[in-house]
Amino acid sequence: MRLFTVLLKNTKKIEYYSRFSPSPLSIKQFLEFGRDNACEKTSFMFLRKELPVRLANTMREVNLLPDNLLSQPSIKLVQKWYMQSFVELLVWRTMFFLDILFLFEIRNRHNDVVPTMAQGVIEYKEKFGFDPFISSNIQYFLDRFYTNRISFRMLINQHTLLFGNDTNPAHPKHIGSIDPTCNVAEVVKDAYETAKMLCEQYYLAAPALQIQEFNNKDKSIQAVYVPSHLFHMLFELFKNSMRASVELHEDSKEGLPPVKAKVTLGKEDLSIKISDRGGGVPLRKIDRLFNYMYSTAPTPSLEPSSTVPLAGFGYGLPISRLYARYFQGDLKLYSMEGVGTDAVIYLKALSSESFERLPVFNKSAWRHYQTSPEADDWSNPSKEPRDTSKSNYKANR
Repeated sequence: MRLFTVLLKNTKKIEYYSRFSPSPLSIKQFLEFGRDNACEKTSFMFLRKELPVRLANTMREVNLLPDNLLSQPSIKLVQKWYMQSFVELLVWRTMFFLDILFLFEIRNRHNDVVPTMAQGVIEYKEKFGFDPFISSNIQYFLDRFYTNRISFRMLINQHTLLFGNDTNPAHPKHIGSIDPTCNVAEVVKDAYETAKMLCEQYYLAAPALQIQEFNNKDKSIQAVYVPSHLFHMLFELFKNSMRASVELHEDSKEGLPPVKAKVTLGKEDLSIKISDRGGGVPLRKIDRLFNYMYSTAPTPSLEPSSTVPLAGFGYGLPISRLYARYFQGDLKLYSMEGVGTDAVIYLKALSSESFERLPVFNKSAWRHYQTSPEADDWSNPSKEPRDTSKSNYKANR
């Protein structure tokens, strides 16, 4: 009876906090607070309200997923983590002292949310197969769920880096996790070198990098951005490009064609294009590369010792796109089958326009899960063409 009372009380708290919409911040606001008027108490007062709101919004949405998916062990584990963190945040709200250890524990508890949720989707798919309508709902949910997680960790990291012992002495000019003068080309090179190391370990070869910057001013392109987010996106794109290039040209007498990177800065957009000659991908498969349910990559083990380089759950591209969209940017793929693929990361040139893009649980979100599938009003081929070729990004990495 006591357990039921506790669960009922927590459910009511989740419903209460989910009635509030999250408060998106811009990179400029993050920067100005950390640089000019950083106050631990002010940050604490904001987080004690905002973190439960963001958690509650996504926790309400989890319950709209199909029962067969929610019943999978990995999904139950993720729900347990979120409930524990939510309860601890309510306790944290009542404290009159700023115990930063709470934030460390909550952040670390959620370290494995992405692979664990991915494992739950695999468990569901293996038991119940693939249903287009359910897949659409899962896609909608996971985009929002993982975006919420990115934002949640962003808030915690800013607080702990500014006011805790979670500092990074290698980057003393960073304001929390933000670099006010992020050298984009340097992040491109770092991501390339890391991907190159993995590629050489697995294939004993890797394409070279050619990088160009296009700017009206005669200096390196800089951005006010989160370098770790940018690195994550670039590393994933380089992995895909390298794998496709090596597998297509491994027997070529001409050697491996280079992977090319172009960085440009305009009035509105900062754009980074990664180009390869890895054979491209058919047009009909482009959207699938961002679909969590369509992954054809071999199911990896969650044990670190058995992780296969350059492969995974197939979540690399969709998660990278979420990082790009988080601050109002985007990630697009343009492919020519038989030649190669261009991947373009778009970021806002101005930090004042780089506002968080956050999911909100409301009637519109609720209706998305309730809408019944309708018959397609365009004709479709009866079956897909036979695929016999090696293609770029083929495993939806």
